[in-house]
Amino acid sequence: MTKKDAIKIFEEKKIRTVWDDETEEWYFSIVDVVTVLTDSIDGRKYWNKLKQRLKAEGSELVTDCHQLKMPAADGKYYKTDVATTEQLFRLIQSIPSPKAEPFKLWMAQVAKERLDMLQDPELSIYQAMEDYKRLGYSDNWINQRLKSIEIRKELTDEWKRGGLQEGIQFATLTDIIYQTWAGKTAKEYKQFKGLKKENLRDNMTNKELVLNMLAELSTKEISTVRNPETFNEHIDIAKQGGTVAKNARMELEEKTGQPVVSPLNARNTLRVNPPSEED
Repeated sequence: MTKKDAIKIFEEKKIRTVWDDETEEWYFSIVDVVTVLTDSIDGRKYWNKLKQRLKAEGSELVTDCHQLKMPAADGKYYKTDVATTEQLFRLIQSIPSPKAEPFKLWMAQVAKERLDMLQDPELSIYQAMEDYKRLGYSDNWINQRLKSIEIRKELTDEWKRGGLQEGIQFATLTDIIYQTWAGKTAKEYKQFKGLKKENLRDNMTNKELVLNMLAELSTKEISTVRNPETFNEHIDIAKQGGTVAKNARMELEEKTGQPVVSPLNARNTLRVNPPSEED
């Protein structure tokens, strides 16, 4: 499952969601939905009682629902009961709430927006821009980040063309690229920036983003020309692509006297207007 976390807003209340690229389904946090519909202080307790009642009634809804890891208020990820759009429509019928119908319309709109984005990728770009702006990133950083997403996609498409699989092979090559140009694996890089589950690229400075783009673009271009047939050949090309960026980093550092690889992250300095606790 290729998952993308997102926060959707219904009547100024946050609903944690996950989009699954493989099934093309939204998964909604049931606790968040219950909290919104019931105005409950503790939606988890309400959901636990509702689960018991549904089980006693022999409902298959509880059995069909499963769990995914979602971010909590403390920033950590915990397994959370989730439901698809179809399952939520059935669940809402068991919750007496004046918000039921407006919520159904809201869910339908969320689904439509995602389908529109699949048909028109430009809408996804606009949505990403709005999301980053809401988080307080500068326009200059956002432009670099969106370009980095495009270049990363071109590289992974090239790897797929070469018969590589997402997961271990992609992660291995990515680590090699990072290690070559930045001197750190992805894990070491995140530790250096004080990150845990956060996206590393979302916490890079402009200089880091540019050099990482150069490394990935170089890797893709070399791969296109060399047309590697084995994974070892892909590894060698990843090192070559990373070396292009490494040489650029070393020259820049020599001329400026400042290191490129930085411990700065989005929490402390990258965002020009960090979101408040209420956001």
